[in-house]
Amino acid sequence: MTVRGIRGATTAAANTRESILTATRELLTAIVEANDLNVADIASCYFTMTPDLDAAFPARAAREMGWHDVALLDAQAAHVQGDLARCIRVLIHWNTERAANEIEHVYLHDARQLRPDRVGQVGNLSNMETE
Repeated sequence: MTVRGIRGATTAAANTRESILTATRELLTAIVEANDLNVADIASCYFTMTPDLDAAFPARAAREMGWHDVALLDAQAAHVQGDLARCIRVLIHWNTERAANEIEHVYLHDARQLRPDRVGQVGNLSNMETE
């Protein structure tokens, strides 16, 4: 079995615990649905947040969703001038037989501008209306 990476990103409405956890749950749910993902097949997840978010760890949302046996890690993204504000990114390492071109990467809310080439893929929830 091959380990593939699934990328995703979203933005939190504010630097509050609830906003960060809500945005992360929404992102993880969208990734699971877009890829018909079985959580038992996830090896690990690496979350980053822009420096303007510090009210909660995104991994807590995954734990609250039942991801108890998945290795999770949070980190602060490097401060880059002009980076998207209040952005939460994730890299999921997934044990799968799927080819790389069959993976659906998900970008929600303002994070859709990070990878416009990924927005609008068939089955990708990143093109859903979020306002």
